[in-house]
Amino acid sequence: MTQLECRFQVDRGDFCLDVELNLPSHGVSALFGHSGSGKTTCLRAMAGLERLPNSNFSVAGEVWQDEARGIFIPPHKRQIGYVFQEASLFSHLSVEQNLQFGLSRVAATSRTVNYDEVVSLLGIETMLKRFPAALSGGERQRVAIARALLTSPALLLMDEPLSALDANRKQDILPYLERLNQQLSIPVVYVSHAADEVARLADYLCILRQGSVIASGDIGEVLLAQKNNDLFIDGASSLLEGEVVGQSAKDGLTELELYHDQHRDVKTCLRITHRPFAIGSRQRCRVFASDVSLCLSKPTDSSILNIFPAKVLAIEPARLSAEMLVTTELASGQKILAQISRYSLNSLAIEINTELWIQLKSVAVL
Repeated sequence: MTQLECRFQVDRGDFCLDVELNLPSHGVSALFGHSGSGKTTCLRAMAGLERLPNSNFSVAGEVWQDEARGIFIPPHKRQIGYVFQEASLFSHLSVEQNLQFGLSRVAATSRTVNYDEVVSLLGIETMLKRFPAALSGGERQRVAIARALLTSPALLLMDEPLSALDANRKQDILPYLERLNQQLSIPVVYVSHAADEVARLADYLCILRQGSVIASGDIGEVLLAQKNNDLFIDGASSLLEGEVVGQSAKDGLTELELYHDQHRDVKTCLRITHRPFAIGSRQRCRVFASDVSLCLSKPTDSSILNIFPAKVLAIEPARLSAEMLVTTELASGQKILAQISRYSLNSLAIEINTELWIQLKSVAVL
């Protein structure tokens, strides 16, 4: 079911925006692109902070803007939570008072989010009596997210909420954002230009370039389709998701059963460096194409743990290099990219439909 439907248009001379989006009713939808691509303009239009001409926007069938019919719901009447790049907390109020301010915006009978649940979810129990000046950047942003959630929004908008944080603080807050996605049913539109954030958090991805949508869909499918996009400065990659089915502290390994095509009986298990994940928990991994090698026969003496049979689906040149990107498919349906040299491609006579073995030299757990 599509919950968010929007068409935003504006011509400012030096910048034109013409975007049509149909976003799902659950999970995190990321608007991803270079600075100036139109991401924040779209978010502000959703919030009603910018009224764009010839535009319309509806949430779960409720029309918030339709210029053709003269409909425009002002920002304060839209059921949204908005998290900015900088945590906009009231400096003269304690953390608890900031949270109560968010809670007070909604009548008790209309609240859909529990105060204690949000405080626990974002790990801010010990901060309640402190003031914003005594918090780190990551802590302030967690409080800002909690305050936005306590308004019981039908939609949570997040405008590069981690961009002002250093790498360590960003890693501190990412697990909390993941928990929001897993435990709350509020749809999130998340703006970012950081590929690592998007790969870790997003379920649905829209890529914007110069005011237009150039790709949208399931995060894994878009990463494959846009493998040569210059936005992915850390390289082409594939996403794998699965359920933790085994732990061996002795061997230093955790085993994931990858989610597979429901029409296929074959299952694939991925072994990763041991992590203290709960059995049955869902985990996401990112495999860079440069960390995948191809073999025509199954390696029998190898230190590499993850070796799978696969079939070649597509071959194309890699961006800005003499190497080739090979799209492979496992028997269980997952698609994995490999980046190899033209020499290797030719010497192994690899072509579409070639059956071979792939080796995953490294797997990044997100």
